[in-house]
Amino acid sequence: MAERLKDMFFTRESMARFADAVRKFYPEFDEPRFFTLVFDETFAAKELMGRMSHTTRCLKQILPESYAEAVEILEQAAPYVKGFEGLCLPDYVAQFGLDDWERSLSALENIGRHITGEMAIRPFLDKDPDKVIPYLTAWAEDSNVHLRRLASEGSRPRLPWAMALPKFKKNPTPVLPLLEKLKDDPSEDVRRSVANHLNDISKDNPDIALEVCGRWFGTSEKTDRIVKHACRTLLKSGHPQALRIFGYSDPTDMHIQDFDLSTDTIAIGDELNFSFDLHLPKPGKVRLEYVIGYVKAKGKSSAKVFKLTENTYAAGVHSFKRRHAFADMSTRTHRPGAHHIAIHVNGQEKAKASFELV
Repeated sequence: MAERLKDMFFTRESMARFADAVRKFYPEFDEPRFFTLVFDETFAAKELMGRMSHTTRCLKQILPESYAEAVEILEQAAPYVKGFEGLCLPDYVAQFGLDDWERSLSALENIGRHITGEMAIRPFLDKDPDKVIPYLTAWAEDSNVHLRRLASEGSRPRLPWAMALPKFKKNPTPVLPLLEKLKDDPSEDVRRSVANHLNDISKDNPDIALEVCGRWFGTSEKTDRIVKHACRTLLKSGHPQALRIFGYSDPTDMHIQDFDLSTDTIAIGDELNFSFDLHLPKPGKVRLEYVIGYVKAKGKSSAKVFKLTENTYAAGVHSFKRRHAFADMSTRTHRPGAHHIAIHVNGQEKAKASFELV
């Protein structure tokens, strides 16, 4: 199994480098005490984000008591801090700076030129979005690519690993001008953030996301790629309007036949081979996906969609063979039990079969 993220960062070696970077601008940094605080009896059981938050609280006990003095040190250290440990710097602002907005938002800008503040900006946005959006607007026009990405990524309604933003889940329109500014950004990372932001919006406000995507699609190659990635959730669910944007055909008369699994029992670590025939009564643009229903820790099933292909096919029968590996990864642990696999054509389930994972 691949090494877990939480074991790759916040090690004694990486924390020593972190301490060295901060000590450049705070010679009084007490590294032995810092290590004692960080690597306490609770540390081993913490997950990655828990270790970050814990380390930030330990840092608070080492830096000057004055918040303004502490964040000035962190601003100076930011260019020299590498790795996931660097997230402790903006996290310091998020945890201890909500009573000093002007200084904190300035610190997130200065730190954000080197270390992303996408998670740290969110408590401020949650508390008073009207006060934060002017900062995001300025960052969206900054020459620094990290700040431009922060403007989009930090205001996503559903940013992974971070607190959600209920106000923007309910109504994302206040941040749409940011996405308009960034849709033609020269950085692929920024444009990918815009796409992920729109995908977030599509989960709570599909009509708003589709209105934006419909306007953008066809204006440039860059925006077409944004729209395609932004609509991935809607496409997987077979949303008719999303399918129409990309010219996918109505799947009503499309059928799957001779769906066959190589076995009905598979061991964890092995592969499942499967095949099927796609029957098309007329030519059409087709998006083929397969869905695995995984057994989760509490015995419930959780579906994961995998893309097979998309293409324009002539009328007739088209045969497909694929395989899927059930090897454990850092992002997925397989559990024994009854699983299923389904074939989706343009978002509609057309065939389904069960198998046992042992």
